[in-house]
Amino acid sequence: MAGILVAVFWAILVSFLAVVLVRLAQTLKATTKLVADVTEQAVPLLADASATVRSAQTQLDKVDAIASDVQEVTSNASALSTTVASTFGGPLVKVAAFGYGVRQALGRRTAPAPEPEPEPARSRSSRRTVIVGRTVPSARGRKRERRNTRGQKD
Repeated sequence: MAGILVAVFWAILVSFLAVVLVRLAQTLKATTKLVADVTEQAVPLLADASATVRSAQTQLDKVDAIASDVQEVTSNASALSTTVASTFGGPLVKVAAFGYGVRQALGRRTAPAPEPEPEPARSRSSRRTVIVGRTVPSARGRKRERRNTRGQKD
């Protein structure tokens, strides 16, 4: 009886191991197929990526050349503007100042300056503002008058 039990146990164990091995073989076949498919698709993708990187490098080289040319043009323009400013700047300022002085001198010669009217000596509180023939106390005088009348009762 013990021998039959051991034989049945071994038969079940071998059957179980056979099923596991069959499933493992199927999984390995699927994995092999998947790796083959990925390899087939990855090779063209890597070739495209390599071509894109080469193209980007070419474009970067062109941009670098353009940037160096722009830098050279900028330094040349800066030197030119400095030269123009130092060559023409000083004399133009002098000519403008001379022209302004001549206009001022001619303006004083042709139009006589109006003589200022002498203002009578008054204190600040007695100044009046004239509005169309009426005399109105100045704003300052009104403020002082208000201050003086605040403390007084009617």
